[in-house]
Amino acid sequence: MNGVGGGWDCSPCLTMGVGENPLTLGNSWTNRELQAFRACRNSYGRSFLPATCMSKDRLGHDKRARRIMPAVVPVPQALPKDASSMRVFVISDLHTDYTENMAWVKKISSATFKQDTLIVAGDVAETLKTFEKTMALLKDRFRHVFFIPGNHDLWCRNVGSEKHMHSLEKLRRILNICRNLGVETEPKLIKRVGIIPLFSWYHQSFDKEPDIPGYKFPPLKLVCRDFQACKWHSPCSNIGDKLAIYFDNLNLEFWAAVEELTSNADQIISFSHFLPRLELCPEKRMLFYPNLPKVVGSDYLEVRIREIHGLAGSPSACHVFGHTHFCWDATLDGIRYIQAPLAYPAERLRRINGGGDWLPFCIYNSDSGGLINGPSPFYWSQYYLMNKRDPSNIQLAPWVNQFYKAVPDKI
Repeated sequence: MNGVGGGWDCSPCLTMGVGENPLTLGNSWTNRELQAFRACRNSYGRSFLPATCMSKDRLGHDKRARRIMPAVVPVPQALPKDASSMRVFVISDLHTDYTENMAWVKKISSATFKQDTLIVAGDVAETLKTFEKTMALLKDRFRHVFFIPGNHDLWCRNVGSEKHMHSLEKLRRILNICRNLGVETEPKLIKRVGIIPLFSWYHQSFDKEPDIPGYKFPPLKLVCRDFQACKWHSPCSNIGDKLAIYFDNLNLEFWAAVEELTSNADQIISFSHFLPRLELCPEKRMLFYPNLPKVVGSDYLEVRIREIHGLAGSPSACHVFGHTHFCWDATLDGIRYIQAPLAYPAERLRRINGGGDWLPFCIYNSDSGGLINGPSPFYWSQYYLMNKRDPSNIQLAPWVNQFYKAVPDKI
């Protein structure tokens, strides 16, 4: 979520920057457990932790040895069998303003994906020039490309002709670029697979979990650059839920097409940039910036998704998202939620999922029966598969605690 050029990077994927592994730590930590983890980490590197044995917790209760799945990552599948085959790949947070990320896009095969569909879940580039170049490269490599904008795509800083632009004007220009390139930004049915882009924006009331008390964290307006880099004019405002409602209402223009598509498709894949559920972000105590959940998601988005996939979901219900730079694959209330970000170059260097070699991520293959088997063993979603979410736990994780000092209680 940080911009090119430094500053506090509040992207949650940096929560592991000091090398700790949440899969081994559970909800409490002892010196013995930390020492055991560091020993394993030094022996096996950060790519995976083969096993961890915790004989006693802090209360002296016995714990069974647990085997942690290594972070094996899927790779793009072989060429489709024939022209009738359908494959859908996903990626988010390309951030091609970084030279390394643009180089990664250029290295995508010009032959392997010619019959395939790519979903790009936002945050392609900050400048219009780089955005257009990136999307043109992707459209040259994939038969169909779908896109929905993220927050970085709507930044309007002092860059060339964008200096005096506001974010809604930039949104219109981005959609025009997509239209001229043949990039899809509206719902469409392809070979009985319906793909539905959903506009969204975050709102602070999305965060309904308790804050971490006893620490003085930097204010959101200093940490989240959107407050400076995005420029809003009436009727938009970053106060309250106004932006979230505005962007959600943009979906109404295409809702008749959505309803028709859902009645004719065998498979529906919806996608957004922002998170539709708070459970798709680690708990605050795990994050370098514990107040980050206030700028990641939208309740209005989840309502739209349930309108599409049903309140109870279905075995084939799938939603793709981005923004937080966490790989994720989890099913919640009958809908499968997937994130497959490229993220920043520095993040790929220290990520346990193998960096960018496995991207773009194939989530649907008609030759294999439809949606890929899941859940994929992604880092944080795997953690929450094995550990119940506990927002009432307000003890900062060790890799976070070292960056903050507790504020003394006032007498």
